[in-house]
Amino acid sequence: MSSESTVPTNTPSRRPLLVAGVVGLLVALGIVAAGVTLRAADARQLKTWTDAQAVPTVNLIQPLRDANGPSLQLPGRLEAFTRAPIFAQVSGYLKSWSVDIGAPVKAGQVLAEIETPELDQQLLQARADLQSAQANALVAGTTAKRWEALSGTDSVAQQDVDQRTADYTAKEAIVAAAKANVDRLVATKAFARIVAPFDGVVTARDTDVGALVNAGSGGVGQELFAVSDVKQLRVYVQVPQNYAPAIHDGTTAILTVPEYPDQQFTARVVAAADSVNSSSGTTLVQLLVDNANGKLLPGGFASLKFTLPASADSLRVPASALVFDSRGVVVATLGANGHVLFKHVKINRDLGDSVEIGSGLAATDRVIDTPPDGLADGDNVQVATATDMKAAAHG
Repeated sequence: MSSESTVPTNTPSRRPLLVAGVVGLLVALGIVAAGVTLRAADARQLKTWTDAQAVPTVNLIQPLRDANGPSLQLPGRLEAFTRAPIFAQVSGYLKSWSVDIGAPVKAGQVLAEIETPELDQQLLQARADLQSAQANALVAGTTAKRWEALSGTDSVAQQDVDQRTADYTAKEAIVAAAKANVDRLVATKAFARIVAPFDGVVTARDTDVGALVNAGSGGVGQELFAVSDVKQLRVYVQVPQNYAPAIHDGTTAILTVPEYPDQQFTARVVAAADSVNSSSGTTLVQLLVDNANGKLLPGGFASLKFTLPASADSLRVPASALVFDSRGVVVATLGANGHVLFKHVKINRDLGDSVEIGSGLAATDRVIDTPPDGLADGDNVQVATATDMKAAAHG
């Protein structure tokens, strides 16, 4: 019996395992490569985003030129076009008055009457003196005529004739003086009737029946009535010196009063003081306003709004565009090359939320509104789009 070695006929192959290992390695290498590539892309994207965030985003505005110019609001006071304080020209006691405050009157209308007992007695005495002077003049005239008739004879001297003639002339002068005194007292008596000097409204009455009235004005007598013409009112306003050249004859203003806040009246400049008050730095300007309906009251407060002429060189920008630092007042603009350029400007007027620039800025400049802190000349900026501005508004 022979011995034989036993050999398996189907021995397993190692090739599939090798292939599987290679495939797994390739997959792993692919995953690693994809991760590295993705991380590099993220790093590049992060760097790009970081660089973009380092460049500030700004909003651009365009300077505006106003067509009508700014407005100037000033307080003023209303006065009657004509106001006449009425004083007594004769002394006595107030007998009666016929009109009170607020009453319309016509020129020559009787306002009151004064009882003048002392003046009445003076008038009676003056008339008696006139009659006495007239009687004396009559006798002197008759005597003078008789002596003149005898002047051609030797019975009288010429000197005596001349004396009688001169006496008659003196008596005639006394008559004229007495008559003039009577006329003066009669004219004075006429002032016992206090009348309105013109058509208007009684705006004051400071007397009553039985009150003692002294003739004169100022410190001698007292004001009995005041009559004012209020169909047209004068308006007085103090205009600051720097605005005075812009407000001249013919300039109009919108007038409002507290009692009618929803109504506007038109006032027109008619005169100016042409001088500056050294204590206030203002000049007095007078305007006229129609008051045919009687709504405006003399002596009242009024607010006046002037529309000033627009300056040909002035531009208006928001106040938020201004920068105040060691350089003074500057405005940040975006130059043609996209770099920041600061410009020194001069402010003409502060209008609250905006300012009027007098010089240093052109109408074509692109102004940066609310420039970020730390922005300097030559910096790069990116301009916000409409989408960015909308997002910021909702953010």
